[in-house]
Amino acid sequence: MWFILPPDLVLLDFAGPAEAFRIAAARGGPFRLRVAAAESVASTSIGVTLSRIEPLPAAIERDALLIVCGSTNDEAALASRPGRVLVRWLREVGRQPQRLACVCAGALFAARAGLLDGKRCTSHHSEIELLRREAPSAQVLDSRVFVEDRGCYTSAGITAGIDLALYLIAELASPQLSADVARHMVVYLRRAPDDPALSPWLSGRNHMDAGIHRAQDALTRAAQEDWPLPRLAARAHVSVRTLTRHFREATGLSVRAYHARLRYALARQALTSGLSVEAAATLAGLGSARQLRRLWAEQTGTTPRR
Repeated sequence: MWFILPPDLVLLDFAGPAEAFRIAAARGGPFRLRVAAAESVASTSIGVTLSRIEPLPAAIERDALLIVCGSTNDEAALASRPGRVLVRWLREVGRQPQRLACVCAGALFAARAGLLDGKRCTSHHSEIELLRREAPSAQVLDSRVFVEDRGCYTSAGITAGIDLALYLIAELASPQLSADVARHMVVYLRRAPDDPALSPWLSGRNHMDAGIHRAQDALTRAAQEDWPLPRLAARAHVSVRTLTRHFREATGLSVRAYHARLRYALARQALTSGLSVEAAATLAGLGSARQLRRLWAEQTGTTPRR
């Protein structure tokens, strides 16, 4: 993945997501970080400078993730010589990778390069009107943590870049790795409110109860298995009574409801991949297609076929 630094970089736009991906890579995630800019030394919003930065490459791997970070004094940064160089580079090279991510005002550079044309996107609330002017054909959304549209990811400012990084870690590696990184960084896991796949693998993780995290880890790693409360309580190193009480307090769900969501997710993935209802039920650890239909009705009010 390539982090692209503009002039007058907002340091946390870069450091937050980069640290999330570094931790993910240290835990086995398939990520290799590279950093490039129009100049070999990058100025930042807090006055320090960053060195040992690569020049903007002539080409980028198609399977790479390109992440454009934001700047302070956005209009001045866009008009500066390194800002113009960056926009020209994005126009020529930025279309090569399949995935583009923008943190905060990074969307302005992508917009001026034409990379957001016809797409849904967002930025920091103070940048929304400028983004609309820079990308008149885009659907610019406000009040969003981040927005995804056909391989293009844009986020609100500063710490929202960490939220986007956690989402991308879940998408490109695994939800469990994303949860592990979030816990290590002591941050919440959030997803875009308009995302249709509000992941049960990530929900209910915004707490600091180590025992409940152990129970959730066990459930997510083997959601297809039966988990009687005594077995799960043993994994969490607590009593059954403590497990049931603390689980609801931490997640807002009962153990049964949480486990049901995970099994529903497994079944949905199986059906999406083309398996039959019977095969999906087996994959989710359910006894029959009839049980899957009952679970599906509880979760969605409709049927697997529908």
